[in-house]
Formats: sequence, structure tokens, C-alpha cells
Amino acid sequence: MTVSDTVIARVTGVMALHLRNHKLLADPQPFARLLELDGVTEELEIRSTFGFMAFHGGRLEEMTDDVARAAARRAGASLYAVVQPEEDQWHIPSHRVTSDQSPALAQFMDHVDVVVSLHGFGRVGLWRTLLVGGQNRQLAEHVAIELIPRLGHYEIVTDLDSIPKALRGLHDDNPVNTVKGGGIQIELPPRVRGRSPLFWGNRPKSQWVPHVDSLIDGLVAAATTWPTAGQNGTATVS
Repeated sequence: MTVSDTVIARVTGVMALHLRNHKLLADPQPFARLLELDGVTEELEIRSTFGFMAFHGGRLEEMTDDVARAAARRAGASLYAVVQPEEDQWHIPSHRVTSDQSPALAQFMDHVDVVVSLHGFGRVGLWRTLLVGGQNRQLAEHVAIELIPRLGHYEIVTDLDSIPKALRGLHDDNPVNTVKGGGIQIELPPRVRGRSPLFWGNRPKSQWVPHVDSLIDGLVAAATTWPTAGQNGTATVS
């Protein structure tokens, strides 16, 4: 750990979240270095050419890999996930997660036509807001249409100008923008992932809240009704 490393200690001396300016980011291939760490695992499941991703999974952005995995399996879609352990979590910015750093990611990216990448975030004023970024705006609207009726207590934002710039997912090197048909990233607040104080108490961690089930239902519906050809309505970085 360096002096400039931004760390949030969850349990003193036991767990730490490394957000930015940490040692892995000094390496030209930070994602490859992450995958070499003890306890970090990759998951690859090849099925259809519709893909789900959660490369900030495990304890880093909790429940994103669980949701992606469940949606992919129910929809017959492909999956790529990275699961980080309990002890330390390292955040690698999406634009530095590239296929040349992982054979499994490269195989996934070569196989899928479009992709939905799931992320977790939390910002004051946006606790009930899902942000749908990425360059494939036709896919963004398609997914939103399936999520809106199932998540009536949430706001599903697809207007890029209404999404904070850092969360728009428009960087050309973001994995969702490098697959053949393009893709989207969905930023999920804690509540829809069952990680809000509303759900704390005696509920077992393995027991999902209804919001999670509704989210998965919407993602499955979007994946199974997406046309397989001719869908590449993209946006570019402004």
C-alpha cells in the first residue's frame, strides 16, 4: 500500500477497499495483475451471443456477479465475471479492463455480439436510480423497457446527459464498447442489490430480496427478446 493509495478500511487490519492511485494502477496491465492475486477468480460461461459481465464482482461491487450469473443462466446467455475475495478489493477502471490481459475475457469478447455489464454505485440523491450507460443506445432502451415495469419504485435513466459523466460508460476502451455489436453498462444502487440498510437485520446473506429477483427477471426478458442481427445503434463520447 502506498501513501497515495485511497483506501477505505472496513475492518481495521482485515479488509480494505482500494479505489484509486493504488499500486496495481501503476502497472501497464493492472487487470492482469489483479487476476494474479490470491482469492481473485474469473468465471466464463459460453452460451448465446448475448453476454452479461460483472468484472467488479465479489466484495468489490456486491451482488453484481450474482445478478449477472443468474440472468445469464436463465436466459441461456454467456457470462464473464471476476469475483474478488473478502480481504482486499481492488478497483480497476473499466477502460483498463482489456481482453489482451485475460484469455478468458478475450474468448468471451470474441464470442458475444452484444453485452450488458453490471456495476454497483452509491451516490447521494441516486439511491433509487439505475443508470444505463454505454454506446449501444438501442440496447439501452430495450433493456430499460423490460426493467421499468418490474422495478416500479426505481428510476431507470437512459438519457446520457442525465447520467454523471464518470458513470456514462462511453469510453471506447470500456469492454461494453469493444464487442461486435456494442453494449451497455448498468450502474446499480445498493437498494436494488439488496445492500441497503432497509434490508439489514436477520435476513441471511444468501437470501435475495424481491428487488433482486425483479431485476433479474427484467434482464432475462431483455436478453431473450433481443434480435440477433442488425442492432448497433451506438453513441459516441462527446
